[in-house]
Amino acid sequence: MTAERTSGLDLLIFAAHPDDAEIGMGGTIVKAVRQGQRVGMIDLTYAEMSSNGDVETRRREAAAATETLGLAARENLGLPDRGLGSAPGQLDKLVEAIRRHRPRIVFAPYGIDRHPDHVLCSRMAEEAVFNAKLRRYMPELPAWTVDQLVFYFINDVHTPQIVVDISDVQERKMEALRAYRSQFEPAGNQADWVSTPLTQGYLENVAARDRLFGAPQRLAYAEGFIPKGPVKLERF
Repeated sequence: MTAERTSGLDLLIFAAHPDDAEIGMGGTIVKAVRQGQRVGMIDLTYAEMSSNGDVETRRREAAAATETLGLAARENLGLPDRGLGSAPGQLDKLVEAIRRHRPRIVFAPYGIDRHPDHVLCSRMAEEAVFNAKLRRYMPELPAWTVDQLVFYFINDVHTPQIVVDISDVQERKMEALRAYRSQFEPAGNQADWVSTPLTQGYLENVAARDRLFGAPQRLAYAEGFIPKGPVKLERF
């Protein structure tokens, strides 16, 4: 028996690192918030293994991006960067977040991506959505059944099954991404700075992909998604 949804989040997004969800679906988040939906985000790690920046810098950047997006909630589970899924109890933290926030829809990274943490986050979120509905799993918390699990893209380009028009909020998305200056802006005069794919025009590539997703529907910008299972519609 599952809990009845009397309050909670409409959308809950899992991300391996702060900035992942902004890359993949920042525009969709902004649109949902403007429509009056409550949107939350769960970052699994503090991205402490990132080549540039540090944990405290990333905290400040995530806070700025959160304000730009208009999130109702944002948390970090503090799991080890490059150590996801390696210790007992990690999955329980995702299940606990789902049951506490009682979202209608959960989003997670698509399971094919060049970064192993994105792949692991995808798998963990999928398992957590499944386990969250099992009343005998962590029985101290009421079970919760999510209506839909949807995957978003981060680094790679895949054929989407759903596209969301973000033409009117694209600049807001880019503003949220620019909050992560330590990741995307070269700072070559700093002794500990190194060049990475993120500092080589990555934000321009994100915008180009959004244009690519929008082009077939004659949209200026769009974000792409792949749902797990069929999507329920009242009408076309």
